[in-house]
Amino acid sequence: MAKIRVRNWNDFCPQQLFLYGTWKEDGTPDFGLFCWFSYIWTTEDDYGGEGLGVMACIGAEKMTKDLIRKNGVFSANLVTEELLPLADYFGTVSGRENPDKMQYSPTVEKGVVLDVPTIMESPVSMELQVIKEINLAEGSDVFLCKIVGETMKEELTDKNVPFIERYKTVKQVLCGGEERYVSSDGRDLGAWGDPMKELPEIGE
Repeated sequence: MAKIRVRNWNDFCPQQLFLYGTWKEDGTPDFGLFCWFSYIWTTEDDYGGEGLGVMACIGAEKMTKDLIRKNGVFSANLVTEELLPLADYFGTVSGRENPDKMQYSPTVEKGVVLDVPTIMESPVSMELQVIKEINLAEGSDVFLCKIVGETMKEELTDKNVPFIERYKTVKQVLCGGEERYVSSDGRDLGAWGDPMKELPEIGE
């Protein structure tokens, strides 16, 4: 079957989901859900550090973006099927408009290198330092970051187990297109706004 021209978009090009973690001024954590996230290589000459980094594009103005700008550091925590109801909630409910947004919270741990909140239930957590912000359009900004620290569930580091078997245990969640969540093995996990209904009170 021939290909046809469609609108310029990213359906069927899945994006991995992350919960970005920052501290609010009162010392409590804030988490937001994002997926426009990929990797860069930083060099000593360009940014004062050498190694793998990330680029995180954040659209619209929101509390998480405010706090990333203010603090200059944040965490990126991989979203799994177990975390999806909470992640969907964090991605749907505005922190600016709902002061009690964090009434639902994961198990929060402090970063091992940076002063950022990380999520114990997430199998991979990166601690990121912003090295440059690029404004692309109104409300659309890219943050280039160094990975300063990273933690991973110990069993994922056991190279005696084949990589694909370790990968299957993670059960990460993708944003596959048409505002739906998809599992890493192709199962439909619901539309945006649906998984959070599994949380107490919200689904009642």
